[in-house]
Amino acid sequence: MNRNADIAGRTPSGEPGFRERFLAKLFMGMSPADYSRSLVTPFNLLAAAILATSLPVFYARYTQGLATVIHANHEYPWGLLLSWGIFAGEPLFAAGFVVAAAYYLFGMKQYRVLVRLAVLGGMLGYAFAASYLLIDLGRPWRIYYPMLINFGPSSVLFVVAWHVGLYVTVQLLEFSPSILEWIGSRRLHRWATSITVALIIGGVILSTVHQSALGAMYLITPGKLHPLWYTSHLPLLFFSSAIYAAMSFALLLAFAAVRYFREQCDDEFLSQVGPLTLSLGKGAALAMYVYFVLKVLALAQDNNWALLTTPFGYWYLVELLGFVGIPMLLFTVGVRAESIGLIRVSAFAALIGIVLNRVNVNLIAYNWNQPDHWSQIIPPWSENIMILAMVTLHILVFRWIMNRFPVTRELPEYRGLH
Repeated sequence: MNRNADIAGRTPSGEPGFRERFLAKLFMGMSPADYSRSLVTPFNLLAAAILATSLPVFYARYTQGLATVIHANHEYPWGLLLSWGIFAGEPLFAAGFVVAAAYYLFGMKQYRVLVRLAVLGGMLGYAFAASYLLIDLGRPWRIYYPMLINFGPSSVLFVVAWHVGLYVTVQLLEFSPSILEWIGSRRLHRWATSITVALIIGGVILSTVHQSALGAMYLITPGKLHPLWYTSHLPLLFFSSAIYAAMSFALLLAFAAVRYFREQCDDEFLSQVGPLTLSLGKGAALAMYVYFVLKVLALAQDNNWALLTTPFGYWYLVELLGFVGIPMLLFTVGVRAESIGLIRVSAFAALIGIVLNRVNVNLIAYNWNQPDHWSQIIPPWSENIMILAMVTLHILVFRWIMNRFPVTRELPEYRGLH
C-alpha cells in the first residue's frame, strides 16, 4: 500500500488504496453495515444455531476427553466421526486431481473451466479431513509428530498421515493463483502458474497411493472385518471406487455452482457445464463398470457366495446392486439419452454408495461378530452434532470462497494466463 495513503485507504491522488480495495472485496462491494444485514438469512440463522449447539460438545471433548462424546473403545476405535469425515469423504475429494490431470496432463482442454472448482472442492475436503483428525486424536497438538518427530515408515497410518499433509499443501498451491488474482499479486501469480504442472504430477501420484493406502489399512483385519468386505484386493477396490467418486463429485460441484452461485459464474463456465457433465458421466459410468467387475471377481476369488444368503449378505447386495449396479446403469442411460438431470441423479446415488461402502468397511462390518456389535456402532447424539457442525462449517467456508474468489469466472486482467 502507498505509504502516503490516508486513514480511509485512499492515495493522495484520490485513487482507492490497497486497504480500501481489500475491504471492498471482503464485503463484496457493500458497506460493513449493509454486509452485516445481508448475513441475516434463514440458512445463516440455522447454521448459527447448529454451531452454537455444538460448542458445549466440542468443549467437553477437549476438556474431558473423547470418550465423553463418542462411543470409542479398544474394539471400536473409529466411529461414525472418522467413517464420515475421512474414509467416506476422501474418495470424493480426489476430484481436484482427476479434473486437473485431465486438463494439464491429458490435454482435455474443455476441463479448464472446471479445474479451479474441483481443486477447491479437494482442498477444502482434505483440510476438513485433517480437522476431523484433530477432533479424534487423543493429543491433537502432536499431529505433526509423524512428519517431523516419530517416523514409522512400516505403518500404513504413517503413510496416510503424510499423504493428508502433502495433499492439503499441494492443493493449496494449486488453488493459489485464484487467491493471488483476488489480492492482485501479479508477480506471485506468474510463479504459482509456472509450477502447476509439477504440482499436478505430484498430486496424481499422491492420490493414487493415498486412496489405495486407505484400503491397505484393513488388510491387517482379516478376523475383524466381515469376509464379504475383506479381500486382499482392498487397496485396488478403494482406488478404483475413488475414480468414479471423484468424477461424480466434480459434476455435482459444477451443478452446485450453477444452482447456488450463478452470479459468480461467467458465460464460458455456464456454457460448458452441460458438455462437461456428459463427459464426466461417461467417465464415471466406465469406472463404475470396472469397479463392479472387480467386486464380483473378489467375491468369486474368496468363494464367499454362500454368505450372500445371510443378513450381512443381504446388506452387501444392497450396497453392490443398489448403489453400484443401479447408478452404473442410470449413468449409461443418462449418457446415451444426453440427460443432464439423470446423470446428476446417478452421481448422487453413486456418492451415497461410496459413503455406504466406507461406513460398512470402517464401522458396520467391522467386528461384526461381537455380541454387542450393534449397540457399539450406534453413535450418540453428541457425535452426530459434531459431524453436523463440521458439515455446516464446510459449507460456510466453501460459500465464502465462491462468493469472492475467481473460481468459476476469469478476471479480465488475467484472461488466458491459466
